[in-house]
Amino acid sequence: MRIGVHANAHTPAGRQFVQEAERLGADTVWAAEAWGGDAFTPLAALSSITTTLRLGTGIVQLGARTPAMLAMSALSMQALSGGRFILGIGASGPQVMEGWHGIRFHKPVQRTRETIEIIRRVTAGERLAYDGEVYTLPLPDGEGRSMRSSMAPRHVPVYVAALGPANLRLTGELADGWIGNSFFPETADVFFDPIREGAAHAGRDFSDLDLTVAVSVELTDDVEEAGRRHADGYAFTFGAMGSPTTNFYLDAFARQGFRDDVLEVQRLWLSGDRDAARRRVPTEVGLGTNLIGPDAAIRERLRLYRDAGVTSLRVQLAGDDLDRRLDDLGRLLDLVAAVNAEGGS
Repeated sequence: MRIGVHANAHTPAGRQFVQEAERLGADTVWAAEAWGGDAFTPLAALSSITTTLRLGTGIVQLGARTPAMLAMSALSMQALSGGRFILGIGASGPQVMEGWHGIRFHKPVQRTRETIEIIRRVTAGERLAYDGEVYTLPLPDGEGRSMRSSMAPRHVPVYVAALGPANLRLTGELADGWIGNSFFPETADVFFDPIREGAAHAGRDFSDLDLTVAVSVELTDDVEEAGRRHADGYAFTFGAMGSPTTNFYLDAFARQGFRDDVLEVQRLWLSGDRDAARRRVPTEVGLGTNLIGPDAAIRERLRLYRDAGVTSLRVQLAGDDLDRRLDDLGRLLDLVAAVNAEGGS
């Protein structure tokens, strides 16, 4: 397994953290976007102060930019970074796309497929012509014409953030990697079986995909308190990260055995009783989806991720103190190296 870090590159301390993470041996740095800053600009800044870290968008929202604009930004990032860029994409959800971007949340899986296919054509240096359900290029009734990128062709790895079975199958079929969350290593096949199906359908090898999972890391002896605190945070995820009828995170936990729990959390949140919603999230959710505890406990959890087939962990380190976060990252990297040296089960 490899370790990637999430970073806030908007501050001097955030940029220093990334530089030190590279020195310690981290593999990737990821920048997200929701309804604040974008994901490309911070990575462009980080590309100038790093030399080995791969730089990934985790994620950029499909529909907020045209596929051609995504390809243009990706090619620019590959040139700026010397080939270290990863384009992580995701459909987001109706609240963000329709409320923030004013884009209908329509055919998200098909939009993902067509976006990847268009990006691949542009980055391969092909003349861009495409006839899909979501995108038609050039427009058939307009004055545009088929064009080719003026930048040199360059491979851009495309990773897909997917939680639902259809999008997971698409990831296996087309993507270079998976951006996952809401993940228990004990129920990994809920996610990996559809990815395997998609890969097999396309004649690809499942083992060629980089399977990345997001975890928070908290090195502590007070496991119960930390687990409870992390569980509380999921109330917002189940109650607000989606509409009452469309919440991909809630659905992912339901498929892993927590249906009654997450539906009740959502009901409480939407009724306005947010404290009760937080209390209703099982502590098991906080502990099972993160790396929490002393070194020995985290080592055991790392073995589960390794044996499940996860290839990369994207970690969010606890606290705001730079020295503490770097110390914790160093300890985690040592634990990962030791678990990797053991070999798989």
